[in-house]
Amino acid sequence: LWHVWHEGAVLLVGDGPGEQPLPGLAAGGGAEVTVRSKDKGVRLVSFRAAVVELAAGSPAWDEAVAELKGKRLNAPDAETVPERWARECRVLRLVPSYEAGTLPVPDSSLAAPPPPSPASTRVTRPAPLPKLLLGRGRKKK
Repeated sequence: LWHVWHEGAVLLVGDGPGEQPLPGLAAGGGAEVTVRSKDKGVRLVSFRAAVVELAAGSPAWDEAVAELKGKRLNAPDAETVPERWARECRVLRLVPSYEAGTLPVPDSSLAAPPPPSPASTRVTRPAPLPKLLLGRGRKKK
């Protein structure tokens, strides 16, 4: 998920049209956060965090949205994105639980399976295939 680290917590926006889904992140619940490096994607640290949903229009929400808006790339409605987020999305703050310490960094991929889709991946054809199908040119005598 794209995010902003601000004042000791992770800020996220999602669960609306044009934004990332935030499955499993319920207000008042907890989350395990694994942070990757931006350059190579290496896992740096994992920690537990409390999930806090910010109420639209509250001072904390306004501050979070100001930070998130500045980092949101390619928004289709860059000028009115705060209004859209207030209507259609959730803004979350993940507050680290420092007393729990850090967690072991997972060594599995943590990737979710892709959702069902009619889309398909183009398969490259093997290099010798055209020669097999079309035949080799006949040598002239």
